[in-house]
Amino acid sequence: MLKDFLSLIYPPVCASCEGILMHNENLICTHCLYRLPKTNYHYLQDNPVARLFWGRADIAAAAAMFTFSKGGKIQHLIHQLKYRNQKEIGKILGHFYGNELKQTDLFKDINMVVPVPLHLEKIKKRGYNQSSLFAEGIAKSMQIECSEKIIFRNTFSETQTRKSRYKRWQNVETIFETKNNFLAKGKHILIVDDVVTTGSTLEACAQTLLKIPNTTVSIAAIAFAAL
Repeated sequence: MLKDFLSLIYPPVCASCEGILMHNENLICTHCLYRLPKTNYHYLQDNPVARLFWGRADIAAAAAMFTFSKGGKIQHLIHQLKYRNQKEIGKILGHFYGNELKQTDLFKDINMVVPVPLHLEKIKKRGYNQSSLFAEGIAKSMQIECSEKIIFRNTFSETQTRKSRYKRWQNVETIFETKNNFLAKGKHILIVDDVVTTGSTLEACAQTLLKIPNTTVSIAAIAFAAL
């Protein structure tokens, strides 16, 4: 009753377009969910995200859910997720993407999801890891394990936003380490992140996980931002 009353005064709005949500909609309106710029890269072995890792890391498959454009709805959504405490956005997007991934030949045999870890100092500042929320949604919809016990970030690296591809790689080359390797041995791991641009962070993360015996690695992100 109180919730209905409050919704009359402060109607919930879509995190993407800021239009008023219907009663059966949650955070993102149906119009946006089906009209956001999907890539469909998860159906293609050869796609722009996968090409980022050719000759750099032995990735089984790589994809991103959406195309990122400056000032677009995806940037707005990710901003809400990362900086406005809209945690459910990550879980909802992960749930939708997980449902799509499990129906493809490239991703259907994934059996563990691992988010790109943040350094503890950044988690303390933000309060959460946005990639963990996306990973949680994917794992739940694919009915597989999500683990943050295998890889960690050992140093606090600088922001990557204004760095060249080479500088980005230098910034993250040795920042990841593994632990509890027995949990990942023999698994096909899906590493997930919010945005992939040059792929440097994901490459470093993948290279670290691939040191674990009999491990296969694939990659998925919320969005791909081409330079």
